[in-house]
Amino acid sequence: MTQFGTSGIRGPVGETVTAELALSVGRALGIDCEQVVVGRDPRASGEYLQAALVAGLRESGVDVVDLGGAATPTIGRAVTWQDADAGVAVTASHNPPEDNGIKLWQPSGQAFDSDLRATIEQRLAEDAFEPAAWDDGGDIESWDASQRHVDALLSEVGEQDLDSHVVVDLGNGAGRVSVDALTELGCAVETLNGQPDGAFPGRPSEPKAEHCESLSTLVAESDADLGIAHDGDADRMRAVAADGTFLSGDVLLAVFARAAASPGERVAVPVDTSLAVEDYLNDIDVSVEYTPVGDVYVAEAASEDEVVFGGEPSGAWIWPERTLCPDGPLAACTAAALDSERPLGDRAADVPEYPIRRDSIETDEKEAVMDRVRETVIDAYDDVTTLDGVRVDLGDAWFLLRASGTQPLVRLTAEARDPDRADAVFEEARTRLTDALV
Repeated sequence: MTQFGTSGIRGPVGETVTAELALSVGRALGIDCEQVVVGRDPRASGEYLQAALVAGLRESGVDVVDLGGAATPTIGRAVTWQDADAGVAVTASHNPPEDNGIKLWQPSGQAFDSDLRATIEQRLAEDAFEPAAWDDGGDIESWDASQRHVDALLSEVGEQDLDSHVVVDLGNGAGRVSVDALTELGCAVETLNGQPDGAFPGRPSEPKAEHCESLSTLVAESDADLGIAHDGDADRMRAVAADGTFLSGDVLLAVFARAAASPGERVAVPVDTSLAVEDYLNDIDVSVEYTPVGDVYVAEAASEDEVVFGGEPSGAWIWPERTLCPDGPLAACTAAALDSERPLGDRAADVPEYPIRRDSIETDEKEAVMDRVRETVIDAYDDVTTLDGVRVDLGDAWFLLRASGTQPLVRLTAEARDPDRADAVFEEARTRLTDALV
């Protein structure tokens, strides 16, 4: 039985993700919905998976608003715009082209939380289905929501003449809204990998440094002020400074958070975020609230009072007053606006960078291993967080031991302000983990 992860259902097409599964999800969701917004990224399997899901919804008497090919943040926002009960993005986000998935959205623009996911999962397990009468099936209408998304971005960022040269690497994905919005903001926009193609021929979909070397080179060798990179469904966004430097996720998180927050306010970040972010924000009396890894959890925390921004170093950015959906195009426009005031490269230079160490150890018993790790670590240290794995705060350093959500691995991460201290804490964390393997 396929399980919902924090990012919905995701996996290989024809194995984990099938038209039969999509039909069942449509039927399960249709039990308590009257109208649902549905869209998809450019993957080759998306069209028939969406068709199967829509069939399940309409068979249940649910009206469907079909956005066709659309960015996931467009789909998330459209739930509110259409006053719908839910939204569905048929996407595997930054996964490879042979994968696809299904992610569900609430009217608030937030992804389904753990309780809502559990409800759908139970219905799938029970094959629950409440068909409509033969003459009362749901209707379907098509709607291109992209211009509505562009208009929303112009309103949120502020219509202005940025007069910037921006290179946008769409990764052959669904992020065209960024290009249109930046153009309307006055930017001269150049695109890379702009043709939607679910095989992602231009580069792998995940927008990380080693996949975006062409973007970095083009920005560095031209008069461009900024580079933007998206993944397949444009919920993620990463940035390149004018000199071609691909900004780390932690640095970009710190820059966005500092621009969004005022003294006394809070930002939400996952437990694997660099200590540099907390240090950088402490300077302006902004506190950090840690969450489990996953944009769903960051969004939940961002919905709390006085939390004005949430972000993940992977490239998911949430401004809760605007939307609880990670919105890559909003992040792109925000980055361009900030860069026009003061270059992102200069802002990034203000963020401290600390040595961080990462590794993973394979085990087929990761849950049992983590149970043993918790027992020993909680007894041995004073400041331990078990939100997601085990995170130990040592004041001048921290380490995290966390089971992978998708692979037979336990990951270990350690960071300190001093390189020697980072090495020592990393070895300390490794010892704790290896002792729990026996």
